[in-house]
Amino acid sequence: MLTIDRIRLREIRLPLREPFEISSGTVSQRRICLAEVTSSDGAVGWGEAVTDALPNYSPETIDTVWLAVRQWIAPRLLGRTLVGPQDVHDSLASGIQGHLMAKAMIEMACWALTAEREEIPLAKLLGGTRRSVATGISIGIQSDPAALVDRARQAGESGYRKIKVKIRPGADHAFIAAVRDALGAEAHLMADANSAYTLDDADHLAGLDTFDLMMIEQPLGQDDLVRHAALQRRLATPICLDESITGLERAQDMVALGSGRIINIKPGRVGGFTASLRIHDFCEDAGVAVWCGGMLETGIGRAHNVALASLPNFTTPGDLSPSARYWERDVVTPEWTMDGEGMVAVPWGEPGLGVAVDRARIEELTIRTELLGG
Repeated sequence: MLTIDRIRLREIRLPLREPFEISSGTVSQRRICLAEVTSSDGAVGWGEAVTDALPNYSPETIDTVWLAVRQWIAPRLLGRTLVGPQDVHDSLASGIQGHLMAKAMIEMACWALTAEREEIPLAKLLGGTRRSVATGISIGIQSDPAALVDRARQAGESGYRKIKVKIRPGADHAFIAAVRDALGAEAHLMADANSAYTLDDADHLAGLDTFDLMMIEQPLGQDDLVRHAALQRRLATPICLDESITGLERAQDMVALGSGRIINIKPGRVGGFTASLRIHDFCEDAGVAVWCGGMLETGIGRAHNVALASLPNFTTPGDLSPSARYWERDVVTPEWTMDGEGMVAVPWGEPGLGVAVDRARIEELTIRTELLGG
C-alpha cells in the first residue's frame, strides 16, 4: 500500500553545455520542474517534468505543470491510500483532462518511491530484463553540412549506436547526404523533423529514401495520424511517431491506420510508466518496434528512461546520452556514463533510481520551491 504524505516542487535552472536546436527553436538553458514525493512512512521518490519553458513541443510548460500539480493532481493524491504506483495513473485519468507531463512527473516519482521502499531496482519493478541498454545520440540542427558531419563523426567514434539528425525544410537532404557519405552505408542514421513538414512535402520527404535511414521521426503535425498514414504509403523509410503518441489508444490508432511503423515512447510525454508499459506491451504483441526518446532530462529523468529502456521490446537504441553530453555537472551521483560500445549500464545493484540525488547541487540550482501537504 502507498500513502502520499507530501509533494515538494522545485524549479531549477541548468545551462546546457551548448545550445540545442530543433525545428521549433533553440534551447540554451533548461528550466526544469522536479518533484520530491514522500510517503507516510518517509520513503522518497523523485520525478522530473519533461516540459519546455514555452509550448513549442507540447501545450504544457513548466508553469502549467506547477499549476496542475498544485491545483488538481496533489489534492487528488495527498493522504490517499493506493494499492501501488500503477494506481496513480488511473486515479488521475478522469476529471483531469490532459496535463500528461505533470501527471507523469508525479506518477514516475511514485514508481521510484515504491522501488526504494521495496529495496529493488526501478528496472526490476517495471519488468525490465536488460543489464545494459544501447544508446543513440540526438544532434541538433547545425549551421551547415560540414558542421553536422563533424558532430556525427565524433558521435560514431565515441561509440553511439544510432545517430539522430534533427532536420527542417532547408536543412535536410544535403545535410543527411553529407553524413551518409562521410560515415558510410553501415552507419545507423535517422532523421527527426519535430513536425516541420506538411503532406505537400511528400515528394521531398520521399527523396530521403535514398539515404537508407532507420526511420524518419514525426515529419508531420503531432495530431495528424491520417496524413502520416498517407505519407507512410509514399515512403519506403519507416515513419516513427513521437509527439503523436500520447497514450495506448493513439498507438493502437497508428497501427490500425498504418500511420507509422515505429514508436518513440517517452514516459514523460505519455503520462508516466503505467501508460508506457501498456504501449510497450501492445507494440510487442503487434510486432511494432519501440525505443525510448529523451527530452534533455537531468540524471533523474535519465534514470527513469534507462529503467524503462531495459524492457524487452526496446530493440532500437534510445536517446540515452550520458550526463556529460548535456551538463557540466548533473544533479545525480554517480553521473550517467556510456562505454565505448555505446552501452549504458542499468543499475541493477542499487534500489530505486540506481543513482543518488545530489541534494546540495539541487539546492544550489533551485530558484523556487513549494511544499504541498505534510
